Amino acid sequence: MIMQKYVARDEYLDFLKRHQDKKVIKVVSGVRRSGKSTLFLLFREYLRKNGVSNDQIITLNFEDMANEPLRDPHRLYDYLQNKLLPDKMNYIFLDEIQHVHDFEKVVDSLFIKDNVDLYLTGSNAYFLSGEIATLLTGRYVQLNMLPLSFKEFVEWHKQNDLFTDRADMFNKYLQSSFPYTLFTSDDLERMEYLRGIYSTIVLTDIVTRLKVRDVPVLERVIRTLFSDIGSPISIKKIANTLQSHHYSADNKTINRYLNGILESLLMYEAKPYDIHGREIVQSNSKYYVVDPGLRQLLLPDYQEDYGHIIENIVYLELKRRYLNVYVGQTSKLEVDFVALNNRNETRYFQVALTTLDENVLARELRPLKEIRDSYPKYLLTMDTFNKDANYDGIQKKNILDWLLEKD
Repeated sequence: MIMQKYVARDEYLDFLKRHQDKKVIKVVSGVRRSGKSTLFLLFREYLRKNGVSNDQIITLNFEDMANEPLRDPHRLYDYLQNKLLPDKMNYIFLDEIQHVHDFEKVVDSLFIKDNVDLYLTGSNAYFLSGEIATLLTGRYVQLNMLPLSFKEFVEWHKQNDLFTDRADMFNKYLQSSFPYTLFTSDDLERMEYLRGIYSTIVLTDIVTRLKVRDVPVLERVIRTLFSDIGSPISIKKIANTLQSHHYSADNKTINRYLNGILESLLMYEAKPYDIHGREIVQSNSKYYVVDPGLRQLLLPDYQEDYGHIIENIVYLELKRRYLNVYVGQTSKLEVDFVALNNRNETRYFQVALTTLDENVLARELRPLKEIRDSYPKYLLTMDTFNKDANYDGIQKKNILDWLLEKD
């Protein structure tokens, strides 16, 4: 059997297809090795199958040493200018564009040409922040790409006749959701691959950019966040944890490291949201890691916190399906997640390993019952018994069923 090399990531491909030939820059951002370059490869195959010739396609990856001279913006622009076909649409793919100094000037110059359709990727959030975002405002659409969803993971295994059962698939998925790990059955090989990703993110996207001098302190901050996924975190709490492990850093440094971790897309922040006031509030956020395997890498006893790991998986899936995801707050209680789509329609989600115990069920339902609006409310659990119950409009769902469905 010839194993299918690439995962069909149809939702991401559909995004590129929708915006093809539109007068807007297509930007794909996501953590390293999440599949951005492969997405572009699949899209280029689609273009060729639909009549676009090879000489209309220009592709550069700025992590390739061969392209290092083109990190100079003037040389890059001249190179691209000489490649353009004057009487046809030119499709330009620039991978890891953040390595190009003043890349936004090159992008802006290409954008004004009627015969250029421009596609960019970047492995961190800061490459489209501040002045860059201001300069390109209204000129780009952004796709935030995550590693594989559980649905994509299962479908790939089915296509390659490797599917066993859902529970087994889910346990494998928790080991890592990065596409490359589909091809690694050896635990040591997988962990070495994840360590390579982690080291590159920390050393290249955080240490180098922020000019971090005390790397052990940064890594201790990351460990603290990884170990406390799903719990409200404050700068003070991080400082206290550092101190308990005989490290020290002032609040300003910790905050700078925290921002660097988020901008590297190693973790995501879920801000607190006042459900009744319909606004973000100033309170402690929660943080979730982009891939469960990376948490396993740093925390060998990771399975002892299975409930928060499941919560992390649910958060990432909500990030795929909705525009914004927050931690909900009522007057006294907390709802795990509030998700808003691009029409500002709301969904509420409570996550628990099991609610077969009546006391646990009552506790998990209480915050949802406090919400008086008519938006859908869900209780997600790993229960297989009574998994589709309905409690006065609050719909219970099995997490694996929910992960495999389309919202």
